[in-house]
Amino acid sequence: MNRFSLLAAGLLGTLGTLVPGCSTTTVNTTEPAVPSASREMLADQRVQTDASLARAVRVRGVNTATDAQGFLKVQIEIENTTRSRKQFTYRVQWFDARGMLIHLPTATATPRSLEGREVAYITTTAPTPQAKDFRILFLEPVTR
Repeated sequence: MNRFSLLAAGLLGTLGTLVPGCSTTTVNTTEPAVPSASREMLADQRVQTDASLARAVRVRGVNTATDAQGFLKVQIEIENTTRSRKQFTYRVQWFDARGMLIHLPTATATPRSLEGREVAYITTTAPTPQAKDFRILFLEPVTR
């Protein structure tokens, strides 16, 4: 092989690793068989209007806690049920003790991606101690 062929092969190999969505990368994980942490799992209600997204990104559970300052913390365990990378966005809405939506200027959708079969967590803390409830919205990413 000449020098040009080696350079071209190296560039093509690098480009192949940089192009998102072209591979079927999966994730291997290891964790304790008997976890020592005690999670406060929340019974949740799910409304799914995007069947494609619901099949790919599954909520496995919701864990909540209150920190020392009285702020509600939420941890959502999610799983990519496919074998390829899945991109999505999510947005958290916060509600007060009377169920009223707390309007926030920073309530924007956050982009996220999961590798194939990856299990991950979305952890968020309420912006105010008045937030007593929440709703998380999962959305397909906006393509431009």
